[in-house]
Amino acid sequence: MFGGGGGLDPSKMQQMMKQMGIDIDELDAEEVIIRTSEEELVFTDADVQRMDAQGQQTYNIVGDPERRAAGETSDSAEEAQENEGIPQDDIELVAQRTGTSEDAAREALEATDGDLAAAVSRLE
Repeated sequence: MFGGGGGLDPSKMQQMMKQMGIDIDELDAEEVIIRTSEEELVFTDADVQRMDAQGQQTYNIVGDPERRAAGETSDSAEEAQENEGIPQDDIELVAQRTGTSEDAAREALEATDGDLAAAVSRLE
């Protein structure tokens, strides 16, 4: 693309890109997730660059992703499953509202199939 041979000096490449109005920034990404209908690609500690050229942003991700089947649970989803599918926020809300422990709130939510109002009524 830029002429023959063994490649360009990176500083010359950056200078040429800047002249063409292309700006590249390194991002300090901790995790990048790409979801498709069939799978998730999870990149941790990937090298991510954002290139801005004529108002269009393009992202370049370099790393080795972990592949997960679509719908496979993440850590936070696993926590919700451990709570019998009851979200932690609901447990905390019922416990705070009724002044009971989270365990008691969880039991009330499980007994009422996750119905917040019924769980609060049950504990009051």
